[in-house]
This record gives sequence, structure tokens and C-alpha cells, in this order.
Amino acid sequence: MPSRPYWKGHLQLSLVSCPIALYSASSSGERVAFRQINKKTGNRLRQQLIDEETQKPVSAEDKGRGYEYAKGAYLQVDDEELDAIAIESSHTIDVDSFVPRSQIDERYLDSPYYIVPNDKVGQEAFAVIREAMRVKDMVALGRVVISKRERVVMLQPWGKGILGETLRYQYEVRDAEEFFDDIPDLKIKKEMLELAQHIVASKTAEFDPAQFRDRYEEAVVEMLKKKQAGAPLPKTRPSSAPSNVIDLMQALQRSLGQAPTARKPATDAKAAASAKQPAAKKAKARKTAPGQRELLLPIAGSGKRDEAKDGKRPKAPVAKATATKSSGTGRKAG
Repeated sequence: MPSRPYWKGHLQLSLVSCPIALYSASSSGERVAFRQINKKTGNRLRQQLIDEETQKPVSAEDKGRGYEYAKGAYLQVDDEELDAIAIESSHTIDVDSFVPRSQIDERYLDSPYYIVPNDKVGQEAFAVIREAMRVKDMVALGRVVISKRERVVMLQPWGKGILGETLRYQYEVRDAEEFFDDIPDLKIKKEMLELAQHIVASKTAEFDPAQFRDRYEEAVVEMLKKKQAGAPLPKTRPSSAPSNVIDLMQALQRSLGQAPTARKPATDAKAAASAKQPAAKKAKARKTAPGQRELLLPIAGSGKRDEAKDGKRPKAPVAKATATKSSGTGRKAG
């Protein structure tokens, strides 16, 4: 068990309470980590904080926290002032309700923690709360303050202990319709679905996390070993993109080791007309994504011939183009 818990406090169910400690159930410390270095000297780089107005370096003891209440104006907040905010969940996980585990959407699960009794005196109360959930086949919902933020936490029996998982708030989970709305409703042919089901059945297995290796991590370690030994390294990555599926039925049959059957060419008038139809007309107009804007660009052309006929300057036709606004992204190490 790690020497230092992530959080210490009490677990409370009505009038029953016990001291507990939270330990992070996941770790990224074993991953290969890279440091920023000076390519000329090979020395490690250190980031330096600079005052935005004076452009002078700021020492660690002068680093603070502020809330921007107006443009360029900040309200300074000390850590002691935040720590002094006394809400119950700062030191106690008070169980609010019990719900069936199946009712909790998987998208809301955030970070897992192991919860253990932190005092021998409270071990019996801890066991009573744990077993009550196990017998009723329910999970508990409570609140806890972690990293100066109150989070909803789901508690469920896990062996001799309790597994706690912080939950995201509703506003943090994106609506799936934003991404799935444009996917068409296709009617799948019976024979295709049956072949796909056979493939699923042939690959059905028990979940075993030990079977999954981080192959990229292993390749990075191997590259570092070769580089340390002075061996030459390739500068380009071999192409490994799968080829496009031309005939889905044949691809499904080959996946099961069957000989592909010849398919009859489309002969009806509708299929023939669809084949002749230009791609530009068949394509569905794409929705403009948030953060995009349309630009109206004039098409090159003098228009002098029409201007000479009626004395009016013709309006330049316009073509639509879409410019995508780039954005940065930023997950917790898991």
C-alpha cells in the first residue's frame, strides 16, 4: 500500500461513520517519460514564470492564485482562504442515496480510488456499510472535495474494500447527438449481419487485461535501447493503413475463410442513374461545425461582356468555402 493516501476523512451513513483513506486506483508512473532538453547542449530545460506586464521572472514564493473579475484585473486568493471554506464534503463522504449500478451512465465515470478503513476502531462500521451495499446490490452516491473541487463519488463493494469513482457533472458530458446525428439509418442485409455475427462469435473471449500489451510503449523502449547502443534508426514510418473495403460481402466472407461469392451487377434504372450521377450532387451538405464560419469568395471574371449590353455592372457570382478554426485540446493520466 502507498505510504501516503490521496485523501483522508470519514465515511458516513446516517449515524454510522468510520475514518477512511482514499488511494488512487490507477497510475501512470511506469510509462516512458520524456523531458524537454536543449538540443545544442543536451541539458534539461526548466520553465520560468514571467510577469506579463513587467516581463521579469517571478520566483516560486511570489507565485499566487487569482480570479479575473474584469479584463486584466485579478482578485488575489490565498490557499489558506480556500482551505478555510468549510463544507461537509471537505472531510466527510456522506452517503446521499443508493441506486442500481446499471442506472449510472458509463460516460460519467471519471477517476477510480480504493477506499480503506483508516482506524481499527472503525473497521466494523466500514464492513457494515460495505456489506449492506453488497446484499442490496446497490451503489452509494456521495460527495467529496478533491483538489479544491467538490465531486460526486460512487461507492461500491470491491473485495474486502470499497471502490470509489468520481463522477463527471452533466455539463461535462457532451451530447452524443452532436456526433451521431449525421450517421444514416441503414437497412443491413440479413446475410451480411449473419456473417458479422459469426465473426463476433469466433472472436469471443473472457476479458483479461494481462493479454493487452502497450505495443507502442514497447516499441519506444526498443528504439531507446537501439539509440543508446548507437544503432541506426529509421526516419520514416512504414505505411500500415488498411485498404478500402470495395465489396463488404466479400470482405466478411474472407474474414471467416469462406470463398467470396460473385455478386450480380446492378441493372435496374435507379442504380444506373445513381452511378452516372455526379459525386457533387450525391454528397449530402455537411453541417457547419461549431467554431467554423463560411467565407464568400468572388470567382475570377471581368464581366465586361454583360456590362456592355445593358450598361449595368453584373454582380460577381460567389462560391462557398469553409475555413476551420483550429483549437487546442488538453486527460488525466490513467
